Amino acid sequence: MQNQFSAFVVPILKAILLISPNSQKLSAAGVRKFADDLRAAGHIVHAPDLFEGRTFQSIDEGLTYIRGIGFDDMCERGVRIARDLHSELVYGGFSFGVLPAQKLAQTRPGARGALFFYSCLPISGEWAFGAWPDDVPVQIHGMDNDPIFVGEGDIDAAREIVEKAKDAELFLYPGDRTTSQTARFQPTMWMRPCCSPDECLRFLTACNAFETLKF
Repeated sequence: MQNQFSAFVVPILKAILLISPNSQKLSAAGVRKFADDLRAAGHIVHAPDLFEGRTFQSIDEGLTYIRGIGFDDMCERGVRIARDLHSELVYGGFSFGVLPAQKLAQTRPGARGALFFYSCLPISGEWAFGAWPDDVPVQIHGMDNDPIFVGEGDIDAAREIVEKAKDAELFLYPGDRTTSQTARFQPTMWMRPCCSPDECLRFLTACNAFETLKF
């Protein structure tokens, strides 16, 4: 008797790995709120803390801590977290958390998408992880007066990805996250000035496309 094979369509629920330094208490609260909003929309969200519970009074203090450990070692903390998770993930990163998120999106097979906030690495030159994968869509969100995102060249890296990748979008919002009154005094709104929730959910919905599995 011949083996019988059936083909059927099943919804593959994609999980999101959000990597954030959580270096400041307000930013940590904002990231948790964002993760909860995504969960409420039906997504599975993993939100590890690269600083292992440590918080700092300023971005500079957080950077000093990172320098003490080493940028590469901190990045690898985020990469190691993904080893115990399914490979079909959407990788999201905030600030320094973009480093491991971008490395995973570009180098770990199975990535379904990437969301970057406040930071971006180039895909050519000394700091690059290589070319952007053709089958990985990406959104990059930043603020047009951010001294780090704009002043240190992350915006140029983002524009390079948009220019060279098949499916990449850059969203710029007015303001500066380091001085935003909304961000400083309303923790749950920490990342909202630099993110369109509707755009993020639209993006994640597209990554959660139906797939055909054959057995």
